[in-house]
Amino acid sequence: MELEGAAGPYFSPTKFQRREKPSISGRSPDTKLDPEAGVHGNPTTKSWRVVLTLAYQSLGVVYGDLATSPLYVYKNTFAEDIQHSETNEEIFGVLSFIFWTLTLIPLLKYVFIVLRADDNGEGGTFALYSLLCRHARVGLLPSGQLADEELLGYKKRDCGGEVVGRRGVVGVVRRELEGRQVLQRILLVLALIGTCMVIGDGILTPAISVFSAVSGIELSMSKEQHKYVEVPVACIILICLFGLQHYGTHRVGFLFAPIVVTWLLCISAIGVYNIFHWNPHVYQALSPYYMYKFLRKTQRSGWMSLGGILLCITGSEAMFADLGHFSQLSIKIAFSFVVYPSLILAYMGQAAYLSKHHIIESNYRIGFYVSVPEKIRWPVLAIAILAAVVGSQAIITGTFSIIKQCSALGCFPKVKIVHTSSKVHGQIYIPEINWTLMILCLAVTIGFRDTKRLGNASGLAVITVMLVTTCLMSLVIVLCWHKSIFLAIGFILFFGTIEALYFSASLIKFMEGAWVPVVLSLIFMAIMCIWHYGTIKKYEFDVQNKVSINWLLQLGPNLGIVRVKGIGLIHTDLVSGIPAIFSHFVTNLPAFHQVLVFLCVKSVPVPFVRPEERFLVGRVGPKEYRMYRCIVRYGYRDFHKDDIEFEKDLVCSIAEFIRNDASTTPNGNTPELEKEEKMSVVRSGIRFQEEDENGDDKPGPSGSGEIQSPVIGPKKKKKKVRFVVPESSKIDAATREEMRELMEAREAGMAFILGHSYVKSKSGSGLFRRFVIDFGYDFLRRNSRGPSYAMSIPHASTLEVGMVYNV
Repeated sequence: MELEGAAGPYFSPTKFQRREKPSISGRSPDTKLDPEAGVHGNPTTKSWRVVLTLAYQSLGVVYGDLATSPLYVYKNTFAEDIQHSETNEEIFGVLSFIFWTLTLIPLLKYVFIVLRADDNGEGGTFALYSLLCRHARVGLLPSGQLADEELLGYKKRDCGGEVVGRRGVVGVVRRELEGRQVLQRILLVLALIGTCMVIGDGILTPAISVFSAVSGIELSMSKEQHKYVEVPVACIILICLFGLQHYGTHRVGFLFAPIVVTWLLCISAIGVYNIFHWNPHVYQALSPYYMYKFLRKTQRSGWMSLGGILLCITGSEAMFADLGHFSQLSIKIAFSFVVYPSLILAYMGQAAYLSKHHIIESNYRIGFYVSVPEKIRWPVLAIAILAAVVGSQAIITGTFSIIKQCSALGCFPKVKIVHTSSKVHGQIYIPEINWTLMILCLAVTIGFRDTKRLGNASGLAVITVMLVTTCLMSLVIVLCWHKSIFLAIGFILFFGTIEALYFSASLIKFMEGAWVPVVLSLIFMAIMCIWHYGTIKKYEFDVQNKVSINWLLQLGPNLGIVRVKGIGLIHTDLVSGIPAIFSHFVTNLPAFHQVLVFLCVKSVPVPFVRPEERFLVGRVGPKEYRMYRCIVRYGYRDFHKDDIEFEKDLVCSIAEFIRNDASTTPNGNTPELEKEEKMSVVRSGIRFQEEDENGDDKPGPSGSGEIQSPVIGPKKKKKKVRFVVPESSKIDAATREEMRELMEAREAGMAFILGHSYVKSKSGSGLFRRFVIDFGYDFLRRNSRGPSYAMSIPHASTLEVGMVYNV
């Protein structure tokens, strides 16, 4: 049946098509059904062909950074702390450390344990924090609701898939976290530290990868010449890399996997050649006994050299952070059967070569290229540069992604997010962050001009992220997996001790480059903490100054003013109550729209919200007031629709709520004061269509909820609105009248009312609070963006009102 405006009939027969059953993975169905996005998605069941395809593609996206680590590990390890001697104890000891570090951290910790701690298919530091927030309610998002816990992706489940309760040790740990705000803040700070270090790694990894790849030209020219060539060439490559980010990777992404596969085959083949040609017995150095001999001989200098050995696992965190683009099985297969053996062969080959070459010219040091046969050195150099660019591209894209997650969860100012591909999930570009990364990356490249200090800086950033992951994983083991607390303690003691050893070796080189990630993380940490603190205080002010429902009821259905045609969307961060901005309008303006919608767009601590769970709609006041509240929920990795589609979905959701509300309360006898709290999830069965005044329909695609967008232009014809509802629906006269008013209001147009807030510290506040609020938060607020759906709204349809928040 069709419900039209006043000019047309109310009902006409039509066939209603049922919605497709939603996916249980928590992802957006349009992402899963897309032919190209399906390759990057995370479906529940996959054929082996799909798994192997994902494993192949993950080589180009996930393992670029890890695969290029042989370029600089030995060079950084032997840069200063230890010397290569005739006994080969140093080189064999370093090889033994590399082998066991690669085995215990990436293989054992990440592949077999951490990858299982996904958040509905997503990974990374914030995914672990989001998982803990849902299982222990320790999140500091101010707009949380009990209704959010009904989301499919929010369900608290253990490893067996059963919904869990509060029992045993799990209950004790959960109550301690929920009851102590200090512990909640420590958990948030821990997650932010890991996030800031990932951002710092996004600056340092392109610098060290590209610079190390370019350093191969030193073998073909004198020392005086190559020092004037390396830095300019590296800077040109970095400028091109960052300058092309706005085009996205979907056009050249198909080349990433072949490049990394070629590089892995190249270094493993060179490794096998060096093993058999120079020292076939190098495999004996894989014994942990050589680590003991190494430390016994080198002692303190050997411990300090661990900062260079640490670089062999740079990029391991990407296996977990990029989990959402692939699947656990595909990432495990790619690392276990391709990346891991290739890296071991590469490091063994370098050690075999160096074990027979003890006198190396000092200006070349001990690097990757000295072990490459001279005839193929130039082709290997070209492949190395390409592989370094691919590895850098992966970490830059990952930095964009984590900035988006932080912004969605209220821990980073709103920034412009450009989706570079309409098909491939997760490919985004953030202009402000991109140019900031480029400037900082060029600064550290020009400032350091050698891989030693770049390696010290990158190593500290990498190991800090791993320590944070270890700490958060110990809580996940108890709270989410419901394993023994002794297992969690064993996990943090075993892996934490190894990582703490490397962390101490990196921190001791603070003045030799390791200060860079610390300073960068402090800067980003300050930005995140100031923004989060200001956001919380602003929300608390809104809650304290919201208007009661009794005040609204006293005004009557007309609110004491003239109600004109149209829909007024009042943007607010409140999920309940009437914002103070509305009382300001009512007392100062003589007219307002006939339909009022209090719109709250918020993020929830899940990666994706299904479209049928996105809209939470309710009434504000009695039915005749024509006032509604709509809460739009997005996951921290969700794609926000453009304004036209958003408006249509919003109107359809309100229409569906009106229809459902009539069926649940046919007599309209729900107490007025309870109307405010009555919110329901709207699974829209109503379709929205528009037609020109002359009656020519603009048909949309088939299927429920799919609507063709109208043409927007300076001379846009007036459109008539039509709702298409299920044929079996029974709509009474009052509901028809309410839906007709909604259609007439939509035809008249929509106006967006946005609050322009000025946050000031209260009089009598301390110096620190005044600095944070009046300078720090105010600066970030003035340079951040507004709501994403309001960016392309015509200025004629937007009304901003300034309000002063004294917090």
